[in-house]
Amino acid sequence: MLRFCSLGSGSRGNGTLVSSEDSCVLIDCGFSVRDLQRRLGLAGVAIADIDAILVTHEHADHAQGVMRAARASGAAVLATAGTWRGMRVQPRAEDRVIVAEEAFALAGLEVLPVTVPHDAREPVQFLFELRSRRLGVLTDLGHPSAHVLDRFRGCDGLLLEFNHDVDMLQTGSYPPALKRRVGGAFGHLANAQASALLAALQPERLQVVLAGHLSEQNNTRELAAAALATVMADHDARLALADQQGASDWFEVS
Repeated sequence: MLRFCSLGSGSRGNGTLVSSEDSCVLIDCGFSVRDLQRRLGLAGVAIADIDAILVTHEHADHAQGVMRAARASGAAVLATAGTWRGMRVQPRAEDRVIVAEEAFALAGLEVLPVTVPHDAREPVQFLFELRSRRLGVLTDLGHPSAHVLDRFRGCDGLLLEFNHDVDMLQTGSYPPALKRRVGGAFGHLANAQASALLAALQPERLQVVLAGHLSEQNNTRELAAAALATVMADHDARLALADQQGASDWFEVS
């Protein structure tokens, strides 16, 4: 059994759990230890249950709580060399430097860190495989590159970024430089970009799609849900939206 749960997704903090019968892995931690424990409790998980923490990139909403969570849980941290440099932290003896595009085994899971276009030092997102079932966690990319499409095609489960609506971003309160950054080629996916990406990823195979990293200023849940439905309405998949405040349901890929 391969399953996943969002502990919170958005610009104020991100964390995702991926688990099997024998393991529980945390991807990113943008929360304090106290808030992480609250969110884990909502998911029915204790902090000591975390076997490892994977880090996608060094931005604060993904990484600011990683090392405190590692010390509290006893888990090792795994990140690319660029992400370690970006976090300005030296790996401890139990931690690991992983290499983008090189698969590795972790707590019974096969994990592939995939290079993505985002404005960080060495950002990756992750593919997990267990007994021929594939789960993708894919947020924080500025555009759906051909490489990303190739790597994430054929997933059975997917957490996918639906960050912003283009019109809301352009007419919103963000300063011009931030608008250019978010909407640029190394920023975040717009709803229409996410839909186009999803349509190219063999959506008929997907059992579940969780839309994540929705902007609270530049998107609405209704717009994101509509964009998701434009691709998935004719497919028999479970659809849901993550939020910033707390844990989602658990979603199983069987």
